[in-house]
Amino acid sequence: MSYPAPPEERITWKTRFLRFATWWTGATINTRVWTSRFGEVVGYDEFGNTYYRTIGGKIDPALGFERRWVIYRGESEGSATPPGWYGWLHHQTDEPPTASTYVPRAWEKPYLPNMTGTPAAYRPPGSLLKDGTRPRTGGDYDAWTPG
Repeated sequence: MSYPAPPEERITWKTRFLRFATWWTGATINTRVWTSRFGEVVGYDEFGNTYYRTIGGKIDPALGFERRWVIYRGESEGSATPPGWYGWLHHQTDEPPTASTYVPRAWEKPYLPNMTGTPAAYRPPGSLLKDGTRPRTGGDYDAWTPG
């Protein structure tokens, strides 16, 4: 499942400043320089994230295996890594999804963004933040009243 290279984004002064000053809006300058010197592109996913490994699959002597990493397009959100690429990044497979005939399993769910801290966040039954009234439970408190 190979995707074409993501379109180049327009570089503005704001984009340059954010790349320089923050890590959550994409790769920092140091990461981009290190990647350009020591990394080779392996492929892209449907979100426009770019996956890299050390040039030629060179084994890192400190780790004992090749380094693999991702540069996210836009916000750095780890949950935006598709299952096939996740397995490759974590050395569960040797071939990236672009080089093999990867087919997602029936139990693999599609990507959903992390909604924590937003109004759309999951609220379990009984949560004070959930709409409606809380259902009674067997452990509810009954105040003591003198006889």
